[in-house]
Amino acid sequence: MLTRKQHELLMFIHERLKETGVPPSFDEMKEALDLRSKSGIHRLITALEERGFIRRLPNRARALEVLKLPESYQPGLAAQRGGGFSPAVIEGSLGKPREREFIEDVDASGSDVVSIPVMGRIAAGVPIEAIQNHSHSVPIPADLVGGGEHFALEVRGDSMIEAGILDGDTVVIRKCDSADSGDIVVALVDDEEATLKRLRKKGASIALEAANPAYETRIFGPGRVRIQGRLVSLFRRY
Repeated sequence: MLTRKQHELLMFIHERLKETGVPPSFDEMKEALDLRSKSGIHRLITALEERGFIRRLPNRARALEVLKLPESYQPGLAAQRGGGFSPAVIEGSLGKPREREFIEDVDASGSDVVSIPVMGRIAAGVPIEAIQNHSHSVPIPADLVGGGEHFALEVRGDSMIEAGILDGDTVVIRKCDSADSGDIVVALVDDEEATLKRLRKKGASIALEAANPAYETRIFGPGRVRIQGRLVSLFRRY
């Protein structure tokens, strides 16, 4: 699954190759995606290459080859807008599922159980995208979640093992846009990638701290990190 920006860039490259046979320059990519710097494009290109969607051809400038397209791609939906590219992207943004998908239903039997939508996977390691599709729901005892809107994510990675969060666990997240220093949160970085980390506030900066000495604490400037929710519970299958 691709993030919104990764999807936009892949479709931009694909459409440009179809039209001209020549990949766009990094400046053209930056302008089309409305990014502030080329470093963001480098990061997106690397992510697409690692996921097997594109390939960089050696010893050739601006040489990119599209190897595959997302399963959701439908030819003919991409359109031009004032000379730029307007990608066909499902409305919504990473880490922000539609409000109706957060609705918690009391179990039909009348017991104190709520049904929590599982929205995909979250990285407890190097940030990856939080998949924003509602794949299925899990029943959770109401006293484990309390009030508010909740969603669940499957954990991938080992950076939070000293906080008792293991690869394969399912974490229950209370939706919120702020948290206290020391809380374990789902953090959205640069509106592109999400990760599960402990939040530390350092003045105007935000630190995302792992619970595993093998991982470094990452520090971000103002405006680069948005809180999507706070950890309230987890469960594990054996």
